[in-house]
Amino acid sequence: MNPKELTVIEHIEELRKRLFICAIFFVLALVGSFYVAEPIIKFIQHTGEKEQHLTLNAFNVGDPLTVYLEVTFIVALIVTSPIILYQLWAFITPGLHETERKATLKYIPYAFLLFIGGLSFGYFILFPNIMNFMMKLSNELEIQQTIGINEYFSFLFKLVVPFGLIFQLPVVTLFLARLGILNPKLMVKFRKYSYFVLFVLAVLLAPPDFISNLLIAIPLFILYEVSIVIARIGYKKYEIAEAVRQQEEKEEAQKQQVEALLAEQRRQIEEMSNQQ
Repeated sequence: MNPKELTVIEHIEELRKRLFICAIFFVLALVGSFYVAEPIIKFIQHTGEKEQHLTLNAFNVGDPLTVYLEVTFIVALIVTSPIILYQLWAFITPGLHETERKATLKYIPYAFLLFIGGLSFGYFILFPNIMNFMMKLSNELEIQQTIGINEYFSFLFKLVVPFGLIFQLPVVTLFLARLGILNPKLMVKFRKYSYFVLFVLAVLLAPPDFISNLLIAIPLFILYEVSIVIARIGYKKYEIAEAVRQQEEKEEAQKQQVEALLAEQRRQIEEMSNQQ
């Protein structure tokens, strides 16, 4: 069915079906995540204790359960993210051309890998540097840190998960460029402003020292430049596809004109034959 012919109710029904599928897979992943949450918590906790000499404490009775549920939820979300992306693609794909459908479907594995890459960057590079800075600052100020496990994991998630989303920048720019929405020339034109925003983001996320800021900002700059290159490729494909589409529409219009002229000639011939 042509998406333009769908009513509002049919669009809502289609969205409900996609959300229902996502919910089913998320619940299944949630059940499986209960069994892997414990080793993940122990790995993160013991790694933190080993590297940072930390002792994590539970200040409230429900803190261990809160951390367990948070880890379970995040693991389930990561596992089901390819399904969610596919259902999102399936919902918007009726409005795309055939070449655009095939092209955008290929983005899903790359988006998942970039998400994992962003999480890894946040956990293995960003998080240890921030913890080192905080512990060093506490020692210099002669402050004894008593860290709660709930606060520790909440800080970890708030720091690491956003980088999984930030690393989606190349896929997002490629998708928008492939649809002709984003012109890579604009990204080049506003590069210096983008760099400023990325550096401010690095300052907000990283400890307040220049080396750590560069450690975070440089990968973000590289990510932006990679996004420009990828956007150029996607936009070039969009221009080619758009030229082909316009040519096909032009040929179709000419074909219809010829058919209309032939039909008119046949009608005139029939009228002349009837008059005779």
